Amino acid sequence: MFDLRQLRYFVAVAEELSFTRAAIRLHLSQPPLSQQIQALELDLGVRLLERTKRHVALTEPGRVFLEQARQILAKADEARSHVAAAAAGYSGQLRMAYTVSVSFHPSLPQALLRYGQIAPNVGLHLREMYTEPQFAALLADQIDVGFVRSQPAHTKDARRLRITVIDREPLLLAIPTGHPLSGRSSLRLAEVARDAFVSQPRELAATLYDRLVKLAGDAGFQPLISQNAQQITGLLALVAAGLGMALVPASLRAVRLSGVNYVPLDDPDAYLLLAVASRENDHAPALQQFLSTVAVSAVTSGL
Repeated sequence: MFDLRQLRYFVAVAEELSFTRAAIRLHLSQPPLSQQIQALELDLGVRLLERTKRHVALTEPGRVFLEQARQILAKADEARSHVAAAAAGYSGQLRMAYTVSVSFHPSLPQALLRYGQIAPNVGLHLREMYTEPQFAALLADQIDVGFVRSQPAHTKDARRLRITVIDREPLLLAIPTGHPLSGRSSLRLAEVARDAFVSQPRELAATLYDRLVKLAGDAGFQPLISQNAQQITGLLALVAAGLGMALVPASLRAVRLSGVNYVPLDDPDAYLLLAVASRENDHAPALQQFLSTVAVSAVTSGL
């Protein structure tokens, strides 16, 4: 059966209509070129070229085979390009999840924008998902990468996951504008120990809930949670209604809602982790390219 090398030799001779010029074009001597063309004709069982000492011309089967050879070579080049792109992480599929709060952090849009420019042929499949379910989805091979807000709770899971911290985002208090402390430039959590809080249910958003409980415990009190909201943005509506104050990441300042002021906290550990998680043994090129993109985006944005 003929091979791609023979097809390239034949196309060169057919286009040049000269074994001498074709040999120069292919950077080889003329005898091996003639031998390969003869082998190709023998394999096909037809004469592709009429040749004399002064003249080379395509036969009718040669003209038909020239078009087929060009198509085969073009497909081979296309396949080579696709394989190279996949190996470099510029094509394929990537399943990604992120928590709702990360939607407001610059790392997510910047990474997606940069990655879309670098690898436009990668199919991205995006899902909103809380942190703990992301870890479970990663271990079950349901997603490839996730933007998470904490480290895995179990050591055995942590060993199977690759966690890259990209930010320790400050936490703020979202306070009703009518509250006496809403105009402060900063405060400590102990100053609002007797105030009501609004929070997401722990079964949905354990990371932020547990951080509120820990910070309050460090400040010497247990937070009074008066109302719950399913989404972190829903907390702000409850704050605006005067039902309590909420602990939120600093990037949520992007949500401007009448009746809500954001006040920084001076407490130690008043931050929320932001990390990118993936399976430790997953070395898929598209994933590796994305992780590199996230790292570059974090550096350029000063995270």
